Amino acid sequence: MADPILMPKATAVWLVDNTSLTFEQIADFCGLHPLEVRGIADGEVARDIRGADPIANGQLSREELDKAGASPAYRMKAQKSRHAELLKPVKKGPRYTPVSRRQDRPDAIAWFLRNHPEVTDAQISKLLGTTKATIETVRSRSHWNSANIKPVDPVTLGLVGQLELDALVRKAADKKTKDDLKKGIVAPEGPTLLPASETGAPDHEEEEERRPQQHTAASLFGNKPASEDDDDLGDDED
Repeated sequence: MADPILMPKATAVWLVDNTSLTFEQIADFCGLHPLEVRGIADGEVARDIRGADPIANGQLSREELDKAGASPAYRMKAQKSRHAELLKPVKKGPRYTPVSRRQDRPDAIAWFLRNHPEVTDAQISKLLGTTKATIETVRSRSHWNSANIKPVDPVTLGLVGQLELDALVRKAADKKTKDDLKKGIVAPEGPTLLPASETGAPDHEEEEERRPQQHTAASLFGNKPASEDDDDLGDDED
């Protein structure tokens, strides 16, 4: 069998229940081992799997099934299913950037280099549809238009979508975290205190300003010298 069929075990369940084909014929068509097909027939394998009709889903013709039923040595040939073609992953081609937007790519490259250094050149190249050589010229400021290059979000420039950008940044961050763990580098959790050499000694003047003022009796009732009070008392006695 050249192309694998959809739902091989479910197809084998259906063929075991609805045909008189040999285990070898079913195994060959479904891409399974004959013992596995025997296990399906005995109820030991794929017990909870519902059978899938290969004729109804376009993977087997009635003529092929009749030929196999008439001759145990005949091996059925699967035909290409319309459903199988739809389920095949579509390989993305190179990203096309309109000519009017191509002049904005250096700005987007500069944005990546400044804000997300964890994103690799290969990832930037694939996302923006540029080349590694262009990325290097922007990084080394040897680009012919370096004087006018400014970091701008590629979403703002219309080069990529926000979801696509977020997915790429998240993927690059996860990879960097795994690489750092392999190297024994662990990022600190939460904010950390600055060393004393950077913070410096506390300012005594600021401490004096923050310290609450202590009020004394003299400060509350005036700083009049005690001698003057005595004089006043002497005058009253006279």
